[in-house]
Amino acid sequence: MKKIWEWIKNNPNRTMFLVPIFLVAGISISHVVSWYDIANPFSWAVYLSIAIEIGAMTALVAATNKIKGGVWFMFGLITLIQMIGNVFFSYKEIDANSDLFKSWVELTGPLFEGLGSDPSDIISQKRWLAFLEGGLLPIISLTSLHFFTKYESSEKEVEVKIKKDESHIEDVKLKIRQDEQQQVEIVHLFQEEVSNQVPTKYPPSSDQVTDQVTVHDEVTETFDIDESNIQ
Repeated sequence: MKKIWEWIKNNPNRTMFLVPIFLVAGISISHVVSWYDIANPFSWAVYLSIAIEIGAMTALVAATNKIKGGVWFMFGLITLIQMIGNVFFSYKEIDANSDLFKSWVELTGPLFEGLGSDPSDIISQKRWLAFLEGGLLPIISLTSLHFFTKYESSEKEVEVKIKKDESHIEDVKLKIRQDEQQQVEIVHLFQEEVSNQVPTKYPPSSDQVTDQVTVHDEVTETFDIDESNIQ
């Protein structure tokens, strides 16, 4: 029960689609009993009616879990039985002498007359009213089931799209980081190349110093000799 309540809190929108399904199922149990009671004992009619509603719930679970193999056919067949039971129960309960029914005939007489029905024909008027009151409920239930399954698929599509967008954003960030790293490496290589091309002053070697001293001595001797000759 706790898990069900948590699921309802986490999925409020999908829960609203389940409400008409369960309400129609509960109403149809009593309606279908009257139809099955025509050809079965009352106790059997109750069992069969409950079995039909359980079948509707299993079809709902199968459709929710995406189980293939005639799920919609099963739910459609159950919906048809519910429709027949609801229409029959509504037809049986209509009181043709009541003021409400007479007001309904006065209101809808011109409409059904345009469809080829005699407004003075009480039987046809009861049939139309029974179909509208009982036959549309299972169709509403089937439509709610369709919305319930489609809403789940749309949520999954949104989640998949969000995950794809997040993955794309991460790929873009990774590419930007790689480009920045490449730019830094290029700058370092350029700086190293420039530093290697700049001339560097190295101190003279010992051989260079010795040669300079020898040349200085020779120049000094030559200068002394020149002075003696002048004197």
